[in-house]
Amino acid sequence: MTITHDRNPVRSWPDLQPTPEAGPAARIARRLFRSAVSRLDVTVHVAAGASYPAETIGRGGRGAPAIHVNRPEEFFARIARDQLIGFGEAYLTGAWDEGVDGPPTALGDFLTVLARDMATLVPRPLQALRSAVVTRVPRSHEGSRGNTRANVAHHYDLSNELFALFLDPTLTYSAALFADPAAATAADLPGAQHRKIDRLLDQAGVGEGTRLLEIGTGWGELAVRAAARGASVHTITLSVEQQALARQRVAAAGYADRVEVELCDYRALLDTAFTREAYDAVVSVEMIEAVGWQYWPAYFRTLDHVLAPGGRAALQAITMPHDRMLATRDTHTFITKYIFPGGALPSVRAIEETAARQTSLRVADTLSLGRHYARTLQLWDATFTAAAPEVRALGFDDTFRRMWHFYLEYSRAGFASGYLDVQQLTLAKDPR
Repeated sequence: MTITHDRNPVRSWPDLQPTPEAGPAARIARRLFRSAVSRLDVTVHVAAGASYPAETIGRGGRGAPAIHVNRPEEFFARIARDQLIGFGEAYLTGAWDEGVDGPPTALGDFLTVLARDMATLVPRPLQALRSAVVTRVPRSHEGSRGNTRANVAHHYDLSNELFALFLDPTLTYSAALFADPAAATAADLPGAQHRKIDRLLDQAGVGEGTRLLEIGTGWGELAVRAAARGASVHTITLSVEQQALARQRVAAAGYADRVEVELCDYRALLDTAFTREAYDAVVSVEMIEAVGWQYWPAYFRTLDHVLAPGGRAALQAITMPHDRMLATRDTHTFITKYIFPGGALPSVRAIEETAARQTSLRVADTLSLGRHYARTLQLWDATFTAAAPEVRALGFDDTFRRMWHFYLEYSRAGFASGYLDVQQLTLAKDPR
């Protein structure tokens, strides 16, 4: 995918053309897919193809999540060539979809069932071959200083107008904290995002006179709420688009004298002697996922370096089970290819161990928000889907809109199934 930053932001999808040729590998992929799906409570309607008969597979009954494989030769050829990336790309091309008669949640509901059994979808004897067939994360995506700016721009510099179409007015792009996620509506999002932010600020002890560092600005809502408490805020980002809008929003709220929004790599703070112990608190919301697992030590050393004695750090981090993190951290996925280049999800154990090995910081408190993120994503996707004409008017084509819908529902499935979680973690300096 080639992305520019003008009014025609998506120009080409080179990896979607030409369609890979079906062959022996595609037939093997079909057998593996049928074997996996036949054990699941889903329904897959496969249209007739030149090489395959029409069939319905899966053990789901009436009302089970269903998808339609419209072009089976292409569908199985893409899976054979690129595994889960190919599965996602086949959705982008329309080789499979949720069908015109499916409910709005059909895609996410289907993916949730798959996510619940993610670790066992491939037969165990074949899992030993995983390292030989999966695609590795390209070196150009690693979270080095040379790559990170481009990784961030790929996603966050797409268009501020695009994000405004599906986020709530706070422009907060992370899990909300609802009073009741099951009953939450889009109207509840602003209050739930403020509840999330306020809890993080409380955990970090942010109040009148606090010197606060925020790593990962977003569009400035946390910085504004911290300034409203009387804090002095230094917030850093690598997104040019986010920096510009965050500065505008900070100024409009009347806190330009209390908030500095800087374009800065977090590692630069390690190189600057005057920042040592310069902050009473650090808050970082869903930023560690963009760091890359090779750079987690530098990230936590930065937190330790800048925190004054008695200071606290409050993080919000998307996490996955430790064994799955170890098994997949080098794997190139649909998400790392199309959505978040260089992304890598930690486990809580990895956070605890990295902090303990590299710093004086220790995890003092955790709060799981997985159910809340599933609902947040569902609400975002519903709003994004309803805004299709406006998305098109911004210059984003139908393939992009399918990609974004797949990304939001794919992510929702991770949290709804319990395969992923999101944690608020409070870290304090070990008094020893």
